[in-house]
Amino acid sequence: MNVFFEESGSFKAGSVLSKQGDAFQVELPGGRRAKVRAKDVLIEFEKPAAADLMQEADAIAQDIDLDFLWECAPEEEFPFAALGADYFGDKFGPSERAALVLRMHGAPVYFRRKGRGQYQRAPQEQLQMALASLERKRQQALVQASYEEELKAGKLPEALKDKAIGLLTKPDKNSIEYKALEAAAAARGISQARLMLECGGIASARQLHEARFLAEYFPHGVGFPAVHPAPLPGDLPEADGEAFSIDDVTTTEIDDAFSVQHLADGRLRIGVHIAAPALGIARGDAIDSIARSRLSTVYMPGDKITMLPDNVVDVFTLAEGGLRPALSLYIIVNRETQEIVASETRAERVFVKSNLRHNHLDEHVTEESLAAGTGEYPHKEDIAVLWPLALALFEKRQQARATYGLKREVQRNNDFNFYVEGEHITITPRRRGSPLDLIVAELAILANSSWGAFLDDHGVPGIYRSQRGFGGPGPKRTRMQTTPAPHEGLGVAQYAWSTSPLRRYVDLVNQWQLLACVQHGVTAKLAAPFKPKDADLFAVVQGFDDTYTAYADHQRRMEYFWCLRWLKQENRRHVPASVVKDDLVRFEEIPLILHVPGLGVHARGTRVMLEVVSIDELTVEASCRLLHVIDAPSAAAPVEEEESEEEIIEADDLSAESEAEAQAEASAEASADVPAQPAPEPQEPNA
Repeated sequence: MNVFFEESGSFKAGSVLSKQGDAFQVELPGGRRAKVRAKDVLIEFEKPAAADLMQEADAIAQDIDLDFLWECAPEEEFPFAALGADYFGDKFGPSERAALVLRMHGAPVYFRRKGRGQYQRAPQEQLQMALASLERKRQQALVQASYEEELKAGKLPEALKDKAIGLLTKPDKNSIEYKALEAAAAARGISQARLMLECGGIASARQLHEARFLAEYFPHGVGFPAVHPAPLPGDLPEADGEAFSIDDVTTTEIDDAFSVQHLADGRLRIGVHIAAPALGIARGDAIDSIARSRLSTVYMPGDKITMLPDNVVDVFTLAEGGLRPALSLYIIVNRETQEIVASETRAERVFVKSNLRHNHLDEHVTEESLAAGTGEYPHKEDIAVLWPLALALFEKRQQARATYGLKREVQRNNDFNFYVEGEHITITPRRRGSPLDLIVAELAILANSSWGAFLDDHGVPGIYRSQRGFGGPGPKRTRMQTTPAPHEGLGVAQYAWSTSPLRRYVDLVNQWQLLACVQHGVTAKLAAPFKPKDADLFAVVQGFDDTYTAYADHQRRMEYFWCLRWLKQENRRHVPASVVKDDLVRFEEIPLILHVPGLGVHARGTRVMLEVVSIDELTVEASCRLLHVIDAPSAAAPVEEEESEEEIIEADDLSAESEAEAQAEASAEASADVPAQPAPEPQEPNA
């Protein structure tokens, strides 16, 4: 005897070996034996053989007309055998019975299973809806298959032309477009992004990199709602003298400017003037909400996404030719000793006479020209006065670094500017650590350090950047906190970012706090927008740190991308580089750092010639191999202090509009992880 039975949701047939009580011992066609309960048996039969029954039943089931079967079925619940005679007539043997079960069980749209061998037909209205749904799915499957075939053939379906970026950034994975792309890419053995690039769905790898970043951090777009800053205080005093700024030619958010006044006693009154958007933006207003959601201006070669709307920036940027609201730090300097004998902070309007640009001045303002007093350029006398002060401030910081067990700051010779026109890139070297850089850096560091102390003296919390060794031998990492602490890398007792309030939300927060100190004096703690232990201030710190890191990662990735584009654009197959550490090299002509497997063992600073083997703009990767050694550093050359790969990248991670202050901080932090060694002379800057 044979039985047709249900097991774990599927139907099988086998030969009965024995029966004990209500259980059968059954041998299946494949030889496996199973214990089958009597209640799971639907058909008992002698012929055909179990294997033959299953084959016959499958074939018969395919020919059963479901619509006719449904019409034959009663509305109430019924056993499957009750329907067999109506449909099959006299020929209703074991194979037909099994076929009927298989067909009804496999068509839940038509028949609902109500128990072992029991079914009920679906109501007509529900059946029609279900059939319509199945037809839609069938049509969608046909469309999906056609999309997939076109994509595999390297053609972009018309329906995907406006959806390509969305499919690669924020896709609906249940859509037929995504499923077709996924299947086609898998069939081709390439990534979905590469397939879209080949098919023309995206214009370039650059478009994809930028779109992914925007989808993640600016899902609602980069535009601004219509907002306007509050009117400036009517009693804002006008500063004495005239100020000037020093920035890159592409800078539009001019945060800082400087002034020099010669006092009657031979001393100098130096002014560090910072744009004051905090005078027209209040905590919690519409503009603050925008700034807090963005937290920083985003930089990338050829473009930027500003933290504040253009109309707000235009009100507060220190553009030349007019009076601009500013928060000013004034210091009185002994011109002979360069010692600071007094300081004062004021909110005022400052007349900005000139916006000087590095691109126009760097070649004229050099150590040699300053020493000789040669050359003609705007604000020559003021720059000549600021230069020795900057040198003195730098040396004072190096002495402080030494007390923390750190060497002098590392300064590499070159920085690079990126200029993008369409898909064409120009990368030009710019000397890092120039006199103008040092002047801007040291005065900005002085302001941030002085204002950090100013907040602390008034008992007003701020956002500080600290860097301490915490007594351990490990690296010193920079952290942000709401209480003052030393920044050992910079060699200052405290450091509160305050000099870029148009571009960094932390600086805007600190400026609110500073204005409270200036305007309210001893009662500043009560008047300040953020009070001590304010939970919202801690939230700003955490949010800013995470977002600023993500923005920097995007900037770094796009700079890497444009370096690869430059290599392709200039058809540079052979490129000179210098060994940084192990197989890590730094290109000489562009700011590109990468690993060269199989480079071999070479001393730090060894110049090598590399062959560019491959470039992939989509994954932002390049492969190089060593051709030959150009030259090795001489034995007499000083040994440079080593940096980790992470530190090297961080030190090179500077925006197109970055301040010299940021360069100084990056250099200081990159070299702060190296303990001081007994040496009579400072190390030479990096090659």
